[in-house]
Amino acid sequence: QVQLVESGGGLVQPGGSLRLSCAASGFTFSSYAMNWYRQALGKERELVAAITSSGDNTIYADSVKGRFTVSRDNVKNMAYLQMNNLKPEDTAVYICDVARIGRGQGTQVTVSS
Repeated sequence: QVQLVESGGGLVQPGGSLRLSCAASGFTFSSYAMNWYRQALGKERELVAAITSSGDNTIYADSVKGRFTVSRDNVKNMAYLQMNNLKPEDTAVYICDVARIGRGQGTQVTVSS
């Protein structure tokens, strides 16, 4: 059974940091690229970051470049999204997704003072 489970969200002040994790199981994680999306209330889902199956290449939305870092550990079947210098506009549900495999339920990130 395919599972993608996010964790690490929460409430943080502007300028703060969070590290999201995505635990994958039920498929060969190391064979697939992996994406982090976010969905804010009333807005379209946005691709935040993506990483290739090997971890050698990454892409980022312009809105998070220089602040977010995506990584993965193919031994532990985990993916991560390190988020620094968070802004109120980063508030959203963050979802890990593997194309043609599935996506998680998401973890809420709220940036507010």
